[in-house]
Amino acid sequence: MRHSKIIMLSALVMTSLMTVSHTASAATTSHEIQSFFDDSTEYKIGDAVPGMYRTKPYEIIDWQQRHLPAPDAGTHWTYIGGNYAMITDTDGKILKAESGDIYFQ
Repeated sequence: MRHSKIIMLSALVMTSLMTVSHTASAATTSHEIQSFFDDSTEYKIGDAVPGMYRTKPYEIIDWQQRHLPAPDAGTHWTYIGGNYAMITDTDGKILKAESGDIYFQ
């Protein structure tokens, strides 16, 4: 009887630890995406965005308030298709993309 109580207690502890571990990983879910759509065009990492998205009205300067990582030197964040893309200043090449849901994290 004592042996079965130890096994049941061990199972309970393991279940609790797995739940805590799963919750912790869910809380740090990345919003990074590899592709997204704008209208009917799919954009992927490495693609260049249209010139319109390289202009100042689309440049994200308040990236901290939107929970985005700091842009690398020579890059900036832009908003396209409901998502955020880190693009190069020179040719608009997508280096990284984050789901628009990151704003609500």
